[in-house]
Amino acid sequence: MTAEAIEETAAPAESAEPTEPAEAAEPTEGQADKPKRGRPKNTAKKTRTVELILTVTGTLDGSWQADLVHGTTRVVSGLSIPAAAVSRAAQELHPDVAKAIDTVISDAREQHEARLAELEAEVAKVKQALADLGETPE
Repeated sequence: MTAEAIEETAAPAESAEPTEPAEAAEPTEGQADKPKRGRPKNTAKKTRTVELILTVTGTLDGSWQADLVHGTTRVVSGLSIPAAAVSRAAQELHPDVAKAIDTVISDAREQHEARLAELEAEVAKVKQALADLGETPE
């Protein structure tokens, strides 16, 4: 292949690329010297943000409460929430959050189960005492 043939095959590839007018790419001398007036245009998309603060508080006995603040206004205060709802919401947020909350819920469940066992034992003792006295429990 000769040098002329190489140039001919390269020329169609160059013409396939889009070309831009030279004057649009480079500002003219008069435009470059003039400072722009006013504020520069902000090309960032303007989004409106809403500030909501949700505080979920749990106790070791398994009760949960929610407080919601919108800006400086308290929308909800001390709203009782079931532990199962808190657990589901935590799993939607992040696995680490869910793990921490499920640990607290499990500890509360164990405490309640232990208390239930104590109460059942006490009820059994009371029933036995009534049976010894000749009374039948209802």
